[in-house]
Amino acid sequence: MPIRSLYPPTKPRRAEHVEVGDGHKVYIEEGGSARGIPVVFLHGGPGSGCKPSHRQFFAPEKYRSVLVDQRGSGRSMPFGAVDANSTPHLAADLEFIRRHLGIEQWLLFGGSWGAALALYYAEMYPSRVLGLILRASFLARRRDVDWFFCEGANRMLPRAWSDFRQVVGDQPDMIQYLHNTVFGDDADAAERVARAWARWSEEVVTYAIDKPGAEGEEPLSSIMAKTRIEFHYARNRYFMGEDQLLEEVHRLPGVPVTIIHGQRDLTCPADAAWALHRAIPGSALRILRTAGHLSGEMAMTDALLDAADEMATLVAGA
Repeated sequence: MPIRSLYPPTKPRRAEHVEVGDGHKVYIEEGGSARGIPVVFLHGGPGSGCKPSHRQFFAPEKYRSVLVDQRGSGRSMPFGAVDANSTPHLAADLEFIRRHLGIEQWLLFGGSWGAALALYYAEMYPSRVLGLILRASFLARRRDVDWFFCEGANRMLPRAWSDFRQVVGDQPDMIQYLHNTVFGDDADAAERVARAWARWSEEVVTYAIDKPGAEGEEPLSSIMAKTRIEFHYARNRYFMGEDQLLEEVHRLPGVPVTIIHGQRDLTCPADAAWALHRAIPGSALRILRTAGHLSGEMAMTDALLDAADEMATLVAGA
């Protein structure tokens, strides 16, 4: 069968900032049919925010899609804020938004950090979940964090890691150092580290694709905001206990779960998807041989579109 591409672009039917407390205003958009199957898109990062193309994973006549920029991310305000910004806060925000929109239950569609947040939410609020589609699963275990920050991906990208280390040096606790620097009083050092991290992480997440010509670096304000949130979560171990997501997986409702992972994903190795699949009876696992981390890679986009269409059929027939 031919590789599928995203559904045609659409404009949101509704867009607003929702006051969720603690001085945070979370930006949300709704698309698709008002009478469609509710689905919430959970972006990665933490700190990245949603894009208009994220609506295009969902057949507009079948789905009522909800895009949420998590606290401090995207168009949420205050941008880059880390106060009162934790995994429990994000899960509570989703519950607040669900009630605000008058949704009884919804599907969770999350990738990378968004997959971890989807699992966390589903384990906390199982009665509100219709099903899960998880891409590039991240389980927030120490091994998963160290792979990206300390020891693992660096062995596959020695030149990029060397460039990064020339800026940050040899640190006994890399995550603590990065956090302290971007939150420190030396603005020049904070900028150097944030830019170096942006370059390193870009190399890792795009490992499986041939990148086109340089598109230019994003604004410093955006780099700093994303980096601050990412290091805030990493330093605090994503506000979860070790193996919490796997240990609490028995709390998941008996709903369809589809796990999709790129075999060439250098950001989140596929062993996390395998562990999750083994822990969730009846879950469907697809390992894509030629795909990496990003939802925009052709093989991954095709698989996610199929998963969303299949999930719509399963939920509608339930």
